[in-house]
Amino acid sequence: MKARLTCIASMAIIAALFSISIRYVRDFWLLAFVNSFQLHIAVLAALACIICFLVLRSRLFVALLAWSLVLAAHAVSMQYDFVTDRQYPADAKPFRLMSFNVLRENRRSAESIADAILSSQADVVYIMEAAALRSVLPRLQQTYPHRLGCGAGTASCDLLMLSKRPLRDARIGTLSYVSPERAGFAQIDLGGVTLNLAQVHLTKPYFDENHGEELLNLSSVLRSMQGPVILGGDFNSASVVPDMRRFMENVELEKVSWEPATWPIKAGRFGIAIDHVFARKPATLISVQRMPNNLGSNHYGLTADFMIAAE
Repeated sequence: MKARLTCIASMAIIAALFSISIRYVRDFWLLAFVNSFQLHIAVLAALACIICFLVLRSRLFVALLAWSLVLAAHAVSMQYDFVTDRQYPADAKPFRLMSFNVLRENRRSAESIADAILSSQADVVYIMEAAALRSVLPRLQQTYPHRLGCGAGTASCDLLMLSKRPLRDARIGTLSYVSPERAGFAQIDLGGVTLNLAQVHLTKPYFDENHGEELLNLSSVLRSMQGPVILGGDFNSASVVPDMRRFMENVELEKVSWEPATWPIKAGRFGIAIDHVFARKPATLISVQRMPNNLGSNHYGLTADFMIAAE
C-alpha cells in the first residue's frame, strides 16, 4: 500500500514539475500559461514533497523537493531581472499612468470606475475592454479631453486611451488576426519632452503561437520609437514567461520587482501579474501600485508613477 501511494504521489509531483521545467529545453506555447505559475507550482510541489516524505519516508521525495526548490529559487530570481534603477536627472518631469482592464460586461460599475479614474490624478489612462465605459465617456472627457478609441481613431471600443494633453500621431494598430485593434500608440508633449505612449491587450498565451508573434510585432514598433517609452496593458502573461523575457530584453524595458498580482481576483496578492506597466529610458519607472478594489472587473487595475527626462 505504501509503495502504491509513493508511486501515485511521486508521479503527480513529477508531472507538475516537468510541466514548468520544459521551458529550459524549449519554449512550448501550450505551456506558456503554466509558466506564469512557476513559483506557485514549485512551492506547492515542495510542500507536497515534505508531506509525502513525512508520511511515506521515501528518498525519492527528497530528490523531488530539491527539484522543486531549484525551480522556485529561479522563479524568485527572475522577479529581479529588468528591474528599474529609479535613477533620473534632476530636471526629469513627473508623470502618472493608470491602466485597467475593466471587463466588457461590467457596465453596472461604470460610474464607480469613472470615479476611480478621476481620483487617480493620472496624466494618461489606459483602459482595456472599454465598451463598459461608453456611458461615462462624456463625464471623463471633462478631465481627459483627448482620447484614442471608442469612436476616436477607430469605431471599436476595446482599447481606450485618455489624456489630459493632446495626443499626437495617435493610432490603433493590430498585432495579430486573433486580436484586431488591440494596440494603441500616441505621443504627448511633456514640457518639451516627447513621450511615446503604447497600450496593448494581447491574446491569451495558449492560443497557438499568437502571443509570441504579437510580442515580436510589438517589439518592432517600439524599437522604431525614439525617446522615452511607457508601455502598459493586459498582457495575459506574467513577465517570467520566456517570450515576455525575450521581449523585454529586445526593447530594453524596465519594470518593478514583484509586480502587483492582478489576476485572478479571488487569489488577491497571491495571484499573478498579467497586467503590466513597463518603461524605457529616459522614462524611469518609480513605482506601480495595485488599485485597492477591482470594481467589478476580473482584473485589478494599476497606477504607476514615472520620472521622464529628455533623450
